[in-house]
Amino acid sequence: MQLRIVSRNSPLALWQAGYVQARLRVAQPGLDVLIQGVTTTADRFLNQPLSAIGGKGLFVKELEQALLDGSADLAVHSLKDVPVLLPDGLELPVILKREDVRDALISNRFGGMDELPRGARIGTSSLRRRCQLLALRPDLEVRELRGNVGTRLGRLDAGDLDAIVLAAAGVLRLGLEQRVCEYLAPDRMLPAIGQGAMGIECRSGDQRVLELIQALHDVPTAQCVTAERAVNRTLFGGCHVPIAGLARITATGLELEALVGTLDGRRMLRDRIHGLPETAEALGRELGMRLLDQGAADILRAIDHD
Repeated sequence: MQLRIVSRNSPLALWQAGYVQARLRVAQPGLDVLIQGVTTTADRFLNQPLSAIGGKGLFVKELEQALLDGSADLAVHSLKDVPVLLPDGLELPVILKREDVRDALISNRFGGMDELPRGARIGTSSLRRRCQLLALRPDLEVRELRGNVGTRLGRLDAGDLDAIVLAAAGVLRLGLEQRVCEYLAPDRMLPAIGQGAMGIECRSGDQRVLELIQALHDVPTAQCVTAERAVNRTLFGGCHVPIAGLARITATGLELEALVGTLDGRRMLRDRIHGLPETAEALGRELGMRLLDQGAADILRAIDHD
């Protein structure tokens, strides 16, 4: 029996596809799992900000097309890159156990955020990171930085930047943790919706594939990202707006925190909610409505019109 995984061609995306491939081979001995790489639109236009060419959804569009036309059976995604609304005919039935949710600061000259000098040049392509960085340190010069992990590290190593911020999960998966000078705690830098989690997308109702991949599903992670994505959906937020969110399951239930901010970091709306993990979707919707009541729509509308 054969299963075809479609993946972006970046080293991190191929690592993630390879991880799923290995897990499936263990769960389903004898299964022939192939990986086919695709260069997405977002990967081809690295000289433009994501917000200018359509947002992070462009990281998954070609992969989803491969599923819809039948040339692949499943796609492996970093969940933070997956829009909250999926195309008709596709579903996201499996969420794998989450890696580190934090952002990581990397610098060759300075030991952490508090050691960066005034006016330090810090690279990121994320509007979410931009607004929180400037809220923490209004003196920083935040510069656009796109590309895969290796490309971004190359810009840092060439001296173009004093520091960069990456998702810790990707750094750890690529074995580059020695490059990290500080892991940014969520109370300082709230992560992206779904950060650190991987999702498997496939055709709706494809029972053969669903049965093969179900063993990889992690229920607590799925409950957390369901709550986070419900916030984003309620805010009508895409992947390229300054919305952050993190859900965690504790001994007392599911705790969900979310944030919406202006690009200059001067206005930040932040709220949290607590409830049962089984009500993750409802909790996310309620928290999203609270943020809308506090003025989130005005912030997001102003960004869309910039």
